[in-house]
Amino acid sequence: MSSALASSTKFRTFAVVFAIAMAVIYVVSELVRLPLFSYHPDNDRFDFGWVSARKDEGPAMHWYGWVATSLIAATVLGLLATLLPERVTSKIPLSLTWIVPVLLTLFLIYSLSFFWRW
Repeated sequence: MSSALASSTKFRTFAVVFAIAMAVIYVVSELVRLPLFSYHPDNDRFDFGWVSARKDEGPAMHWYGWVATSLIAATVLGLLATLLPERVTSKIPLSLTWIVPVLLTLFLIYSLSFFWRW
């Protein structure tokens, strides 16, 4: 990456919005079961959207679909944010790029606590 790109305000805006949006969209898509696709590893099949596991086929994997959904949506939001004026985007605190993912990770851990029946 060139130093000109790294110091660009548009790149900064894209990176900050992408980092925040990726975390938020991932959690939302996981909570509302909104993967772009479901993967069935036993027979290497992909289905669009949320598809439950079929009998005798093993579990369906939705993680790849959640990541794809998040990547696409965060990229679109990051690109749209670069169109905003710099006076608006300069007000987005850089600390949100780590605060939001950490808080959402804690939320995901708590929401999955039923797996850890202590």
